[in-house]
Amino acid sequence: MQLYNLEFAADEIARAIAAGRLLSMEIEFSRACNFRCSYCYVEDRNGSANELSRAEIKDVLCQARALGAGKIIILGGEPSIYPHLPEMLAFLDGLGMEIEMFTNGTGIDRQLAGLLAKYRVRVALKLNSRDADVQDRLAGRPGAHQIMLGALEQLKEAGYPFPEHFLAISTVICRQNIDELPAMWQWLRRQNIEPYFEVITPQANALKNDWLMVGSMELKELFERLAEIDRVEFGRDWQPQPPLVGNRCMRHQVSCVVTATGDVMPCVGVTIVIGNIRNQSLATILKDSEVIRNLKNYRQTIKGACATCDMASQCYGCRGAAYQLTGDYLASDPTCWRNSCNNGHSRARTKEEGSVRGPGPAPPPGGPPRRSG
Repeated sequence: MQLYNLEFAADEIARAIAAGRLLSMEIEFSRACNFRCSYCYVEDRNGSANELSRAEIKDVLCQARALGAGKIIILGGEPSIYPHLPEMLAFLDGLGMEIEMFTNGTGIDRQLAGLLAKYRVRVALKLNSRDADVQDRLAGRPGAHQIMLGALEQLKEAGYPFPEHFLAISTVICRQNIDELPAMWQWLRRQNIEPYFEVITPQANALKNDWLMVGSMELKELFERLAEIDRVEFGRDWQPQPPLVGNRCMRHQVSCVVTATGDVMPCVGVTIVIGNIRNQSLATILKDSEVIRNLKNYRQTIKGACATCDMASQCYGCRGAAYQLTGDYLASDPTCWRNSCNNGHSRARTKEEGSVRGPGPAPPPGGPPRRSG
C-alpha cells in the first residue's frame, strides 16, 4: 500500500485546483491557550478582544463550504477550552462537514469526549514524548503529560480509535524526543492510532529555542527508519520526504488558514496575510491572491533544488520552512536533506517582511532558524 497525501485523492485535488475550489480549511476559533509550547507558531497565546465572533466564524465556515470544502481543521490556541466549541461542532455537523481538531487535551473530559465521538471528530492529540519530564518541558507546563494521558483515556472510553472515530497523535520531531520516536511510532501503530510526526517549522517560539533543532541528515535517518518499520511490521510502503512522516504536505493546492482575527494565509508557516474576511469574501481573497496562484502553479514557479528534484512532481518541500528561513515562499526548502545547500541556514527579513515575493530571486540568507505549531 503506497501512502501519499492521506487526506485527498490525486484526482480530487486536480479537480479542485482546476475549478478554483477548496477541499479543506484550517481555522483558529481563538488563540487563547493554557500551554506555552516551546515550538508553537503562535507567539501571543492569551487571545484577543479583536477575535472573530461566533457569527463571523459561522459565516466563514459557510463560505468555505460554498467553495467546496468538505473538511474543517480546528487549530488554536487550544480548541478544547474554547467556550463555544460544542456550538461550533454542532454547526459544522449541520453543514455536513468533516471535522478534525488538534488539541493538547486540557478540556477533554468525559462529556467533551462523548461529544467529539458523537460528531465523529477526527482528533489529533498533541503528545511529543512518553517521558513526562520531556513532555512537560516541551509543552511549557508542569503536568502537561498527565493532562494528555487523561485526555487519551477519556477518548478511548468514548470509542476512540475506531474507523468512525479517527485518533492521531501529533508530534514534533526535536532534539529531546528523536531517540524515542521509533518506539513511539510502533506503540501508536499497535493501538491503531495514527502517528502525525512532523519536522519543526523554524518560526515564532522555535526561533527562541534553538535547542529543539535537529539536523537534516538526522531527520533523513529517522524518516528512513520509520519507513522501514512501517514496511516490515505494518505493510505500509511510503517514500520518506519532509516535512511529514509517511505523508506529504501540499495543502496550498486546496486549503488555506483563517486566523482568530480573520486574516487569511496560505498556511501557518507561510505567514503572508492575503486578506481578511472582515473586508472581503473568502472567495475573492483566494481568487485575487498572487501567492495562492504561485503556490498552485508551483511546477512553474518553484526555485532551486526543489524545482529540479526527482520528486518535484509530488513534493515542493515545506513552503513554511522556505519562507521563514529565506523570506521567499517559492525558494527551495533549506531543511530538506535532498537540498544540497542546507548547511548553516539562516533567515533574512527586510522592511518588506510579510509582503508578497513573486518568482524573483530569493534574498540572501542571514538570520536565525525557525518552526511550526
